[in-house]
Amino acid sequence: MRRREFLQSSVALATVAELGSRQARGLVPAHNWDKYDFGSGPPVTDRLNQGPFPQYPPDAVIPTDEVVMTTTPSEDVVPNYGMGLMTYITADMGTDEIKADNIPQAIEDLVRFPLGQKLYVRPTWREIQPRPGRLAFPDYLKLVIELAKKNDKRIGLRIQMSAPDYWHAPSLPDFVLDKVPTVDLVMDPHEPASAGERFVKNPYSKYQPRYDHPFFQQAFKELIEQLAAEFNGSPMIEFIDTFIYGFWGEGHTWPFRNNPFPDYQTAERTWIQMWEVQQTNFSKTPLVTNTQPDFSRVGNSEILDRTVRSNNWIRSDTIFIENEQIEALCNRPPWIAAIIEQGLPGQPPHELNSHEGISPSDDMIIHVMDVGANYWSLWNFHQISAQNLASYYQAFPTWFDRIGRRIGYRVTPSFIWAYQDNEYQGLIIGFANYGIAAVPGVLRVTVESEHGKALTSGCLDAGYPLPGKIRQALFMLPQGTKWQGTRLRAELEVKGMRYPVRWACQQKLNDDGTLTLRANGRHAS
Repeated sequence: MRRREFLQSSVALATVAELGSRQARGLVPAHNWDKYDFGSGPPVTDRLNQGPFPQYPPDAVIPTDEVVMTTTPSEDVVPNYGMGLMTYITADMGTDEIKADNIPQAIEDLVRFPLGQKLYVRPTWREIQPRPGRLAFPDYLKLVIELAKKNDKRIGLRIQMSAPDYWHAPSLPDFVLDKVPTVDLVMDPHEPASAGERFVKNPYSKYQPRYDHPFFQQAFKELIEQLAAEFNGSPMIEFIDTFIYGFWGEGHTWPFRNNPFPDYQTAERTWIQMWEVQQTNFSKTPLVTNTQPDFSRVGNSEILDRTVRSNNWIRSDTIFIENEQIEALCNRPPWIAAIIEQGLPGQPPHELNSHEGISPSDDMIIHVMDVGANYWSLWNFHQISAQNLASYYQAFPTWFDRIGRRIGYRVTPSFIWAYQDNEYQGLIIGFANYGIAAVPGVLRVTVESEHGKALTSGCLDAGYPLPGKIRQALFMLPQGTKWQGTRLRAELEVKGMRYPVRWACQQKLNDDGTLTLRANGRHAS
């Protein structure tokens, strides 16, 4: 999609060079993300002793131990918080993108689509707040929320302040447009005439508001406060996409060459202020910021840096993008989740050619997995319907099944050692992660009695266990307690909230996702 390709133009490259020479106050120069100092991550309360645990002198810290139980990975889909395939209900065009005569029925079919564990909607500001002072959701959004509750699926949400594929109305409500000046956008002369043709023809995409205007800032703050009152910490909401500049809230207005601000410093200062309003109000729900390079010169690098340093999450709106975005996604701190939006083609699968045995959907999925994503979109670009999604799955099921069983984190208590120290029973548990992403937060593990009473509890370091590595932790049981028959519970801590985590192991779990510890296999005595 051409809208994601803007940095390939010479004008865009010149813009980046210009910003580098200015050294604006908050501009974060492009850098490698691997080993970059973003801070130590979210706070870890009740940190568990994570070793090492030698049992031989002179370094012995435990008297002896033996493996009493092991677990092995499951092939089932694990519907935990912080991961999953997301069925798109609306994206760029509102309900106009849903291809059906009966929109409510089509929405219900999408919500029930079995591959999707989460849902995603992207309404405009105008749709959710047509008048100042209160939210007023459109009927389709009310239906999505109602069906999400019935089907036990959380929602990812983005509010658009600029939606260039909405042809029937502007994205901003009239009470904002009546008070805030707008600035016409100018087509980049270096782009071919066909570039962004749909944006040039749409009268509602050819301008941007003066985001720095006092009335806009006040109206925006009130909107965020109302949204947070409704959704901050809500069990219905998986994450909230950060409001950032321009088209779809992605951080740009390509293929237009200008922005509505008088200078870079004003733009950056404005967006820092707007980001801080969001961060303050969404204190319990993750904010998700695009990794978009700063083509439109509005301060994206500073907003992205603040997002990661505050332990919020990141996203990209396609997988076939600039290498700068791939660097950020692949080498993000382990406790930061990555959301990848990559629309499947709108055409039926039989109209597309495979290349050397790889279908277009396989190619997308493989590369989403390459960057270690926590989420991926189930979305036919501008042709949304459960039938279209099903046709791609039926034509190319292999990689859809693979990503469903690998996306995000998949944690198991792989090794369980036990030892006796006087009258106290100790457990050392080696946790494995068979997913493609680290844990997007802090994993809390509790050893309970068979009746659910907590015996001991604590947290691993943020992001652990990492994929392909074992993270060990020590649990001391109360005096006289035996390990057999106790239960192991996991929870994910994100921004002060706790979410239940179901173990991703093949061994039988309890109905609440806990694992009852018992001796199994030849290694146990």
